[in-house]
Amino acid sequence: MILVGRNSWQNEELTFHLAQAEDVWLHAKGVPGAHVVIRSQGRDVPERTLIEAAELAAQHSAARDEQSVSVDYTLRKNVRRPKGARPGQVLYRGQKTLVVQPSD
Repeated sequence: MILVGRNSWQNEELTFHLAQAEDVWLHAKGVPGAHVVIRSQGRDVPERTLIEAAELAAQHSAARDEQSVSVDYTLRKNVRRPKGARPGQVLYRGQKTLVVQPSD
């Protein structure tokens, strides 16, 4: 199951209240956009599912009109909100990057 936050409050809820530590978290690199979560619960995610989720992250980002978008992904446990940050603002580590075309 792939879940998409569409604003800062939904991103906050998705990332910090719905997603579990071993779920896969995605976000377009370096631009404002949706947080996307694959409810994997630590299981291996098929490559096609990972690409589909990355395409959704690209589509729901400020880079949606670009030909290609870099999308970072990591486990949810590697994502944190810095102290004093607004809802939806995060820092993350341990990421890998996919380059995809935004989905329609």
